[in-house]
Amino acid sequence: MSSSSLSSAPTSWDEPEGLAARGTLIVLSGRGEHGGVYERFGRRLAFDAYRVRALGDPSADPSVLDEAAKLLTDESLPGPKVLVGSDTGTRYALQVAAEHPAGVDALILVGLPTSPWESGSWDDELAARTACPTHQGRLADDPAFRRGAIGTTVDLPEPHLDQVQVPVLALHGKDDPVSPLDLALSVYEGHGHVRTVTFVGGRHDVLNDALHRTAAATVVLFLERLRLSPELPVIAKGLA
Repeated sequence: MSSSSLSSAPTSWDEPEGLAARGTLIVLSGRGEHGGVYERFGRRLAFDAYRVRALGDPSADPSVLDEAAKLLTDESLPGPKVLVGSDTGTRYALQVAAEHPAGVDALILVGLPTSPWESGSWDDELAARTACPTHQGRLADDPAFRRGAIGTTVDLPEPHLDQVQVPVLALHGKDDPVSPLDLALSVYEGHGHVRTVTFVGGRHDVLNDALHRTAAATVVLFLERLRLSPELPVIAKGLA
């Protein structure tokens, strides 16, 4: 792994030696975050032989989008190539997918923001972001993480899902206080290519929340179906 908290270059996790890579995930971070925040997610997906390239917050550093475009055209990175956006990164992921339709095979949108949020104290922000004590501790001890950024109002691209034709997996915490679930679901409603998964008790940073293992497993199942076909054929069924 290479650390790149303070630049637009990606933080990277690769498949274990001896395994063929099964695809590439390009992560666009949310407000206050940097690519290293997604280490736990990156390591877990890399263990399943997916390469992960985590970038910073595009709302704070526009060059992140240039780096994302480069990664999408990098022939050394295996497909399918999937953009993963968290918080405001979801809006930018939708924008990139609309502008570079040939390079994006699918989207994973996590904690789509729908309205401004007053963050209040640092303790309030931590509680709103995640219920996972390990991740709370990481954020509290991370000098590169920008406290309070989640409460700032930034000019974001509109979530034009009608301009995106690839499969979309939308992950959202049921108890997300930053982006209420009902408002997020209203954005996804009526778009047949969007599959939504909600997490009981989940808060805003779903990939780093208390149910992060379940979230990662949901992502892997989506990716395995995507590898077979953009129509996402069912590969596992429950017992009757």
